[in-house]
Amino acid sequence: MKRGQRWRLVAIATLVLAALTLIACGDDEEDEGDGATETAVEEFPADTTMGEIQEAGTITIGVKFDVPPFGLNNPQTGEVEGFDVDLGNYIADRLGVEAEFVEATSDNRIPLLVDGSIDLILSTMTITEERDQEIDYSEPYYVANGDILVPGGSDIQGLDDLAGQTVCTALGSTYQETIKKEAPDAKLKLIDRYSECLELIQTDAVDAVSTDNVILTGMVIQDDTLELVDADFTTEPYGAGIPDGDAEMQAFVDESVAAFIEDGTWQETYDKWVGQYIPEDQQQGPPDITREEALKLFPFEG
Repeated sequence: MKRGQRWRLVAIATLVLAALTLIACGDDEEDEGDGATETAVEEFPADTTMGEIQEAGTITIGVKFDVPPFGLNNPQTGEVEGFDVDLGNYIADRLGVEAEFVEATSDNRIPLLVDGSIDLILSTMTITEERDQEIDYSEPYYVANGDILVPGGSDIQGLDDLAGQTVCTALGSTYQETIKKEAPDAKLKLIDRYSECLELIQTDAVDAVSTDNVILTGMVIQDDTLELVDADFTTEPYGAGIPDGDAEMQAFVDESVAAFIEDGTWQETYDKWVGQYIPEDQQQGPPDITREEALKLFPFEG
């Protein structure tokens, strides 16, 4: 498929980005006021989370390591890369610190934040009221949709076709419950990492994979014998996960997400990691949904 073939462009895009980064660094030294120099690094009080991060010189961010194009530990470079990673680096730059990326799966990302192992979650995490009981969220920075991945030529064309079929998704994801509700006769296979779902569908151990369309697109990039059915059955607004009750940190991340969108970096990041693999008629812009609206999409039923 064409989306799979376009994966070769990532290497070119990475080289271009590296060149642009070097240029931007030169602009910083000369203080010409271009690009990244538009926003000066704010020094935060020592008793705030941001101040503590600045004192440490590092912000620790939980991201996926196996979900291109949002978070991938690239085996060829040893570097973690993707949309979430670029947003994490953007936030780190606004603090004047380095970003350290830690693997955060759908199941362990909230525990990592709650126990203080990480400072922030950027892990393709949908904003839900249930999760909001344990952590706080930023305003949405991306909106995905629920879809189904199948081998080429599969008879599965939508949710109704999942009855009696084995469907893989991640433990701790919203799809763990969504598939139970929307396709109650499907056989659910829960795994820790989405890369395991990819391996299972490639070996015919499962019939389909269901999760966010952008995550499934990453699987098609890796194996173009697979295809999405374009079911589009949920709306999944992604938010950054923030320690519960830290209003100052939430305000800072909200401001960072807004700046990321307003200065054009969001669009550049989307084009680099997502847009080049998506048909033109399916391209999207920055989110137009608020945190409060996002929370209402997934009400807490506990």
